[in-house]
Amino acid sequence: MSSARRPLLTATAAGTLLCALWFVPSANASQDSTTRADASDSSTTQITQVTQQARAVSQATAETAREAADDTQLADTGSIDTTPYVVGGTLFLGLGAGFVVYSVRRERMGF
Repeated sequence: MSSARRPLLTATAAGTLLCALWFVPSANASQDSTTRADASDSSTTQITQVTQQARAVSQATAETAREAADDTQLADTGSIDTTPYVVGGTLFLGLGAGFVVYSVRRERMGF
């Protein structure tokens, strides 16, 4: 494979990966329970019972959480220290730029 096609192949692979990741479904939960029209009555009844039980448990949990939240106070932890992220990002950016310079230099020297 010629060296002129490698960047094109890399860009194509990266673009394909990004497009594939775009269509990955999210894990958003919803409370809507839909059933198919051809489902039997017994399964619909079971689904309804399970849904009612889940709602009852959810309401009980929410009430318990509200009671516990009345006494709870969050601690003041101050602002977020972003220094490690800035330093790490700068180092990785410098490392990447170094690889690019090394690659261009190596290509010009004919290795």
